[in-house]
Amino acid sequence: MADMTPLEELKMLCREKQAPYFDDDELNYQLQRAGGDVNLAAYHCLIIKAENSTVQVSGLTLADTSRYWLRLAASVRPSGSCVIQGG
Repeated sequence: MADMTPLEELKMLCREKQAPYFDDDELNYQLQRAGGDVNLAAYHCLIIKAENSTVQVSGLTLADTSRYWLRLAASVRPSGSCVIQGG
């Protein structure tokens, strides 16, 4: 698995095989938007997947899965830490 393309790695991080949501064009767009940073692209995709997904049909309610996707997003979230140079 060490020879994965960035798109394949992004699909793996976003669990696209288990819970398909994006097509390849959308994933490539997120990769481009993130400047090729797979983790940042995955973060954006997982936040999108975290939209409220509660379903109610004829008294049957399927639980919201947004917390699961938010936990996955937290695992690839950019740290935002950097070194600030003095004047």
